[in-house]
Amino acid sequence: MNKILGFFALILLLASCGGEEVYTPKPKGFNRIDLPKHEYRTLEGNYPYNFEYSQSAIIQKDTFARAEPYWIIIYYPELDARIQLTYKPLNGNMTKLQEHIGDSFKLAAKHQVRATSQKDQMVKYKSGNTALVMNIEGEVPSHYQFITTDTTKHFLRGASYLMQPTVNDSLKPVVDFIKRDCEHLLETLTWKQ
Repeated sequence: MNKILGFFALILLLASCGGEEVYTPKPKGFNRIDLPKHEYRTLEGNYPYNFEYSQSAIIQKDTFARAEPYWIIIYYPELDARIQLTYKPLNGNMTKLQEHIGDSFKLAAKHQVRATSQKDQMVKYKSGNTALVMNIEGEVPSHYQFITTDTTKHFLRGASYLMQPTVNDSLKPVVDFIKRDCEHLLETLTWKQ
């Protein structure tokens, strides 16, 4: 009887060791993104505007072929993200102001092909600055855009861009980080006369 039990135990042992392993897929996840602290410094240089921007960012000259003076990029090397600022002098010309506002809406509308929604709103900051901000959702490269002006001399448009071609849900922390920095920029923005 012991031989029979030993034989069955050996067969059971061999059967349990030689079979295929069953793998189950891991659940979908996103990469961990370590964001820098929200610490700011004042823009240096001869610009018709001034503001505070992130200490983790670098100011670069806009190298776009049609870039004008005072167009800059606020580049975040660790996040591979940027805020493009385009400045236009108004010189009291209300027609120019209307054209620049119209152009800003046209540029934002280019994202509608892939956007799931766009919410535009006027925001008045504690500093007294007012801006029209555009929150764009979906698989778009620019989730946050804004325009601000003093209505007579200065017009500034900003657009944040993520350079990573991954699913934007995984980049939501970066989108929110850049949005907060844009809001700080608008809060601290001053025009030079």
